Amino acid sequence: MTDTTIGTLEELRDPNYTPPLAKAVPLGIQHVLAMFVSNVTPAIIICGAAGFGFGSNSPDFPQMIYMIQMSMFFAGVATLLQTIGLGPVGARLPIVQGTSFAFIPIMIPLVAGKGVDAMAVVMGGVLVGGLFHACLGLFIGKIRFALPPLVTGLVVTMIGLALVKVGIQYAAGGVPAIGTEEYGSALNWLMAGVVIFVTLGLKFFTRGMLSVSAVLLGLVAGYVVAFLLGEVNLGNVGRAASFALPNPLHFGLEFSVAAIIGFCLMAFVSAVETVGDVSGITKGGAGREATDKEIQGATYADGLGSAVAGLFGALPNTSFSQNVGLIAMTGVMSRHVVTIGALFLILCGLVPKIGAVISSVPIEVLGGGVIVMFGMVVAAGISMLSDVNWNRRNMVIFAIAISLGLGLQLEPGALQYLPGTLKILATSGILPAALIAIVLNLVLPQELSGEATEEVSGGLSGHGAGSLGGGK
Repeated sequence: MTDTTIGTLEELRDPNYTPPLAKAVPLGIQHVLAMFVSNVTPAIIICGAAGFGFGSNSPDFPQMIYMIQMSMFFAGVATLLQTIGLGPVGARLPIVQGTSFAFIPIMIPLVAGKGVDAMAVVMGGVLVGGLFHACLGLFIGKIRFALPPLVTGLVVTMIGLALVKVGIQYAAGGVPAIGTEEYGSALNWLMAGVVIFVTLGLKFFTRGMLSVSAVLLGLVAGYVVAFLLGEVNLGNVGRAASFALPNPLHFGLEFSVAAIIGFCLMAFVSAVETVGDVSGITKGGAGREATDKEIQGATYADGLGSAVAGLFGALPNTSFSQNVGLIAMTGVMSRHVVTIGALFLILCGLVPKIGAVISSVPIEVLGGGVIVMFGMVVAAGISMLSDVNWNRRNMVIFAIAISLGLGLQLEPGALQYLPGTLKILATSGILPAALIAIVLNLVLPQELSGEATEEVSGGLSGHGAGSLGGGK
């Protein structure tokens, strides 16, 4: 949607420039369309993992509508913190915030099968983790050395690998249907398949808004097919309110050691990812490096936005990388364009009927979109790993970290004798993998003994370019 009539090249690169309203509004809505599905999906997944939300007859179904509503509202609030700023908080750049996928593997063990009451533990973790995340802004530049592409790429890959199972389960009929005749039926896979194929078609054979919104439009296509097949229940849309404000301490707060440690450790990784996104925005949109003040302000906004969200029953948020690419594509660096998108998100978050419509999407349809999204998370991690110099040292670090991390996640029973808190953290997979990679990267010498003469098993000696000197 690049349009030279929006402004001069100098104006387009200026974050403080406001395009004409007729151009700014569509550009702002385009940012929302690019992140909308990814923003509301984590809330649906966590509700499903806790065992409530799916099925209009569930007494806790309104709670899922509320969480979807808050995902939109606080994504908008956190985005305003980034674009408008509040004192030292905010980068004052066109950064779009949304609910983070990174924390899902940490949250699932905390809520698995425990119902809506388990959400208090999650919100306690979101609050403390968000405050910790904000504190990282004081010295974020000094800790980036501990998270080179080897570590961040591994973590992002592990996040995707931890979630791909969820996509398959949803496409097959959802966790509640496992073991039934309906699970994995042709009808279920038909609905999921429509989403996947339409998404791929739009992504590769269209341009502009259609390509940017491919996943969203794929879900719409799957929803239409499901509706025609009689698989959509709109009963809750009529019963949902037309307007509702956020409810403080909606799920309450409960502080668990496992939740606090897990959220704080993932906040560490999320902070460095945000630094990468800020750098990507300034390079792609303005052709310059991000300043220390911008990076610090973005980190403050990341953490504060998450902490406030936890007080109202929403999940942690982070900067959305897909919108970084959108800025490079449109060539419009204006933060006020993203502010318009943020206001649109807040408006959506105040209308429960929108949440009710989203919650009426059959889980099989959502599964099709989730398969694409989580696969893209894995692909993003692999792309980050392409910057690693794959010598023998780095291959050993990666091998041990992913083997133990993924292995413990796949076989949690191997740690059945660990105390509850340690077991939750260790079987998340991501945390042990990240910690192992960070520690080994810091303590192992840059060259293993005899590395120059030894060949990696199978002839797979690395030849990729890049260094381990900086994060994403």
